[in-house]
Order: sequence, then C-alpha cells, then structure tokens
Amino acid sequence: MSAIDTTPQGVADDNAALASVDVIKVGGRAQEDPSLAASLATRWHAAPASFCLVHGGAVEIDRLQRRLGGTPTFVDGRRVTTDDDVETVRMALSGSANKRLVAALCALGIPAVGVSGEDAGMLQAAPAANPALGRVGTPASVRVELLRVLLAAGYLPVVAPLGTSTVSDGEALNVNGDDAAAAIAAALGSGELLLVTDVAGVRRGTAVLATLGIQDALALIASGEASGGMLVKIEGALSALGRGVGRVRIGDVAAISDSTLGTTFYLREE
Repeated sequence: MSAIDTTPQGVADDNAALASVDVIKVGGRAQEDPSLAASLATRWHAAPASFCLVHGGAVEIDRLQRRLGGTPTFVDGRRVTTDDDVETVRMALSGSANKRLVAALCALGIPAVGVSGEDAGMLQAAPAANPALGRVGTPASVRVELLRVLLAAGYLPVVAPLGTSTVSDGEALNVNGDDAAAAIAAALGSGELLLVTDVAGVRRGTAVLATLGIQDALALIASGEASGGMLVKIEGALSALGRGVGRVRIGDVAAISDSTLGTTFYLREE
C-alpha cells in the first residue's frame, strides 16, 4: 500500500499525464550481460519515463563479502544478513552495483538517477518472519512520491533494494530485489513487472514455459522444482499479481525489448 501523496501540486499535475509505469528488475547475474544497458536504452528511448528500474546485486555482494572474509549464506533463496553484513550490502547495492548501472545507462543517453529504498523513506520493511535471516526485511509499504517526481521530470529511477525497518527507527534492512520490485510495482499500479534474470524463463524440466498459472506455479514450488533464486522470483510474481499488477514476466535480457519472450504469469487458470 502506498502512502498519502504529498507531492507538490505542480509535479502532481505532471504526474497525471504519466502513463502506467512498468517496473523492470534486473538481477545480479543479468547485470553481467554486456547487452543489458543497450536493451534498457532501446526501451527507454522508445518510450521515455515509461518504466522504473530496480536492481539486485547478488554477484556484487558475494564478491565483496568474500573479499572481507565472509561467506554468503542463503535460506530458501534469500540472503542471510548479519548486523555486520548490512554495511557490506549497503556498499555493494547502493554503492558499486547501483552506480555502475547508472553510469552505463547515462553513457547511452539515459538520464538515470540512482536511489536507495532508504532514500526519502521510500521502502518501509518489516523484519522477516524467519529470524535465521537476520537483518532482512519484507516490504510493508512503499512511498512512490520520489519515483513519480523523477519520472515526471524525465529521469529514470534506478532503485537499490534496501529498506527502513518499521520496528527499529532508522535501522536498515536488506530486502530481496524481487520482493522490492513486486512491492514497488504494486504501489505504482504498474501494467507490467518484468523480472530479468540469466535464464530465458521458468523451466519445467528442460522446457521454458511460455505461460504459468497460479496453481502450476504453486506446484513447482511444492515439488521443489522451483528453488533458490527462481523460487523467490515466482513468489514475487504471484505477490505482484495478487496486489493488482497487470502482468508479470520472468525472462532474460532479450525480454526487455521483446514482450513475447519469457514466462508470463496469469492469476486465473485458463
């Protein structure tokens, strides 16, 4: 649920003219694809201010953790984050991963602006239900005013998925990028959420599924066939659909510029 709109009137008038804003979330491995920035640039130049970008940073965080003597640990596809790890996550996500992506986009003529979910209290997060995850949060609310201000002014928001705890004032929580993107898409009333990863879509066996209904998605989770990062993506997709996002796809970088690619989720069985 988004907070009360406190955007200045002049900007609010501009916002009224904005079409539905999609959300594209780019995973850490997808950020290693050399064609990523060009694919995003093609889409932006075709329809400026039509989407908001959220990024993960698993590769970047893993690299920095190991450099600092730590070991990445995951539970059901979600990163365990200790008190010490939070600063590492901040450095990797809001620092190097965010700024590297922003620089690549700016070099291609996109007016990208890097922000964190902590900025302007954008992403409020409740501590994760599983205490073994540590300083990890689940999105509780999203203030989209900052995103709308940037989009209305012609800028592309590039969001690092960190949040502020709803329990401990000012405490930063690591929020999974797919969870953050789903919450932001719901708060913006997005027509589409695209989760970009390093595979062409959700697989059943060796086949990439063109579409996936809720019951089949839940069956993949229950059977264990969907696990790790894909498990979290499917959960994020179902959450977004359940909160009113018009369409959700999971695909690779090619799906950014081709709406027929990837696995498209639907809420009702056909």
